[in-house]
Order: sequence, then structure tokens, then C-alpha cells
Amino acid sequence: MDRNVENREGPQEYGPWQTEPYLYPHERFVINFRTITVFVLLFAGTVFTTTLVGGVWYAVGLLSILGVHEFGHYVACRRNNVDATLPNFLPAPPMFIVGTFGAFIAIKEPIPDRRALMEIGASGPIAGFVVALFVLAVGLMFSVVSHVAPPAGLSLNYGNSLILYFLSELVLGVSPFNEELTIYLHPLALAGWFGMFFTALNLLPIGQLDGGHIIYSLFREQQPWLARLFFVALFPLGMYWPGWFVWAAMVFFIGVKHPPVLNESVALTPFHKKVGYASIFIFIVTFVPVPIDMIQ
Repeated sequence: MDRNVENREGPQEYGPWQTEPYLYPHERFVINFRTITVFVLLFAGTVFTTTLVGGVWYAVGLLSILGVHEFGHYVACRRNNVDATLPNFLPAPPMFIVGTFGAFIAIKEPIPDRRALMEIGASGPIAGFVVALFVLAVGLMFSVVSHVAPPAGLSLNYGNSLILYFLSELVLGVSPFNEELTIYLHPLALAGWFGMFFTALNLLPIGQLDGGHIIYSLFREQQPWLARLFFVALFPLGMYWPGWFVWAAMVFFIGVKHPPVLNESVALTPFHKKVGYASIFIFIVTFVPVPIDMIQ
């Protein structure tokens, strides 16, 4: 690529996180009537579907988490001068219990180096985790702890992560692993639970998921076998929750390896490494081996 090419807006200044200007001769970060219309329509549709399945508090909590997550990616792309679209929310039909298939941004240019890759990959999960932590904690304040078990075969059991255990002990004073008690989650707490679950899914160190970006940035040489290890692990997990088989099929089609960045010679700073390790910690505390099952 010709490094001396200038874009249509002329020369630009670059921050200290960039080693050289990767410029592209097309219109970038396009925000116009069309992109705004698509954003508003998809967001409105997702507000409708999430409200339909979980109520207003659920919709507010979940869309706050997803929105902050994706705008975290978008801001990091802008900061690193990597062209990307506005976040797009994906509404889901009512039979899908979450009410949404999530949200995404489309990155339209190669990532310049591993520092930029770390910032772009980690910014969404970390930002979304902070909001999910608040949403889940507040939701637990309005949740109900009961000795009365829900009817078998008619209710869903939402799996316990380390962060749910910690917050349940802190906010409610009870353990979610106590089989004599049932925590009936407020819709806001349920939104926080799904927000944590989506965060863990995105942090799987596979392909071009957020976790794939982070692991490639930290351990470029080890990323392929780490990705394959986690991909293989999805199959025994699928014996306990079939959704992992679906996730494995998706990963198979998108691929487990991560593409190289443009400049592999740029090393991570200590700050970027800390961001990466913080993201790994978030994955550990949010991961749920058996996310959802029917109460027996």
C-alpha cells in the first residue's frame, strides 16, 4: 500500500498511539441521512422486540449495555483512524427469548497494528461490562429471594457466573448456588445477566470476535492454537447446553484464525497489556458453562 496517499480531506495529524498514517482514498466514517435512518429503524425495532419479551426495564437495561459496548468499539475505531460504521442493532422475533440478536459495527479497513487492535477489541467488552455491572447490581436490588421453588418444566434457570455469585452475595446476602433458595430476577437484573453473557460470548478468543482481537494482540504466535482449543471445547460444553453447538457452527464458518494487522512490528505498551489482561479477567468472571436450562 502506498503510504504517501492522502485522503480526500488532505493531510491529517495522528496521535501517539499510531506509528504511521494508514490513509484511504474513499469517504470514511460516513454519517448521512441513510446511515442515520438505518440506525434509527434498527434501534426502534430492537426497542420494540426487547420490550415485547421483557418489558420496559429489561429493554432499557439490555440496550444500554449493547449500545455502550458497540459505541465503545466505534469510538476506538475513530480514535485509531480505522473506518467503521455506526452500531447496528438486530431485533429478533418474540420466540427468541432475548428479543435481539445483539448489535455490531462493520470495520471497513484493515487494522494498522496490535495497539489499535487491542483498543478496538477491548473497548467494547470493558465498556459494556461496566454498564452491565451497574444494571445487574441495581436489578438485584429489586429481585426477590424466596424459599418457594418455581414450577418444574415451566420456568428457566439462568446459570451462575462468578460475577453473579459476587453481586448476589453483596446485594442480596445470599448465594445463587443455594438450592434451598430461588432468586426471581427483576427484568433489569435479567438484562444485566444477558449483558454479562453476551460479554463472555464476545470474549471467546476465537477468530474475529472481541476475544480473538485481544488474544492476537497479546499472544500473536499462540492465537491459532488457543482459538482451536476453545473451539474444540465448545463440543463437550454442548452436551450440557445445546446452544454451544450452534455457536461452534457459527465459529466454523467465520473461522478460528485471526488475520494479521498491517504492521506487526509495533509492540504493545504496558497499558495495552493491562487492558488485555483486564479483558481476560472479565471473560473469566462472566463465563457461564450452562447458561440456560429448564428447571427440573
